[in-house]
Amino acid sequence: MFLEQGIKPHNKFFLYLIGSVIIIIASFIGQIPLSVAVLYSSYVNKTEIPTNNDAVLKIFEPNLTLFLVMISFVFAFGGVYLVVKYLHKQTLLSVTTSRKKVDWNRILFSFVVWAICSGLSFWAVYLKDPEKFIWNFKLIPFLILVVVATLLIPIQTSTEEYVFRGYLMQGFANLAKNRWFPLLMTSLIFGSMHVFNPEVAKMGYIIMVYYIGTGLFLGVITLMDEGMELALGFHAANNLTGALLVTSDWTVFQTHSIFKDMSEPSAGLDVILPVVIVYPILLLVFSKKYKWTNWKEKLTGKINI
Repeated sequence: MFLEQGIKPHNKFFLYLIGSVIIIIASFIGQIPLSVAVLYSSYVNKTEIPTNNDAVLKIFEPNLTLFLVMISFVFAFGGVYLVVKYLHKQTLLSVTTSRKKVDWNRILFSFVVWAICSGLSFWAVYLKDPEKFIWNFKLIPFLILVVVATLLIPIQTSTEEYVFRGYLMQGFANLAKNRWFPLLMTSLIFGSMHVFNPEVAKMGYIIMVYYIGTGLFLGVITLMDEGMELALGFHAANNLTGALLVTSDWTVFQTHSIFKDMSEPSAGLDVILPVVIVYPILLLVFSKKYKWTNWKEKLTGKINI
C-alpha cells in the first residue's frame, strides 16, 4: 500500500520537516543561475536590480526566463532524491507507487486524457470569444519553447508531485496514521503555494478554490490508485499544454505560445467548473478504467501497520 511504504519506525515526522528544509535549500541553490543572470544584466545595462518576481521574469527573453526558472526544480528534485534515500532510507520508487515498478502506461493515459481535455477547453473558449486572443505564433521561438518546455516542465511538475503527493503525503501519514489528514494537508499546502501567483492578485482569492481543488483531486487519484502515476501525467499535461497553447501578460510565465490572451482576467465559472464538474468526471473515468473500489476506506480510513 502506498502510504504504508513510508511508515517505518525510524521515519519520525520531524525528519520530514528537516527533509522539507533540505529540499527548499536545494531549490534556492537552483535559483542561483537566475539571480546571477539578473545581477549581470543589471550591471551591464546599468539598470536597477528588480525587487519583485514579476519584474525579474520580464528581464530576459521568455524562453531564457523559462529555462532559468526551471533549473531550480532540477535541483529541488535532486534534493527530494537525496532526502528520500539518505534521510528516510527509502527508494524513490517507494514514494512513487506501490507497484513493483512505475506504470508508464498510467502516466501516458493520464497525460493524453488531460492534454485532450485542455486543448478542447481552450478551443471552446476561443470559439466563444475569439476577439480576446491574438495569434502569437513565431516558428523559431516556438520550436525552442517546445524543446525547453518538453524537457523541463515535466521535471517541474514531477518535483511538485514528489514533494506533495509522495513525500509529504507519506510524512503526514506517519504523523496521523490515517488517510484523510495527509489528503487534506497536502491539498491545502499545495494550494497555498500558489497564493503569490499574479493570477491571484488579478482574480482574487476565489481562484484558490481551483488551486486547492486541483491539489485535492491529485491527492484523491494518488490514494485511490495507490501511486502517483496518474497525478504525474495529469500535472505534466496541465502545465505543458498551458505553456504551449496560450500566454498572457498576467500569468506567472509569458511564453512564445501559439496564442496570447489579451482579455482582463476575471474569476467566474472557469474557476469553479473544473473542480465541481470536470474533475469528478475524470475520477469516474479513472475509476472505471482501473476498477477502484472501497473509496471511503482508501480516502478516510485509518492506517494499520
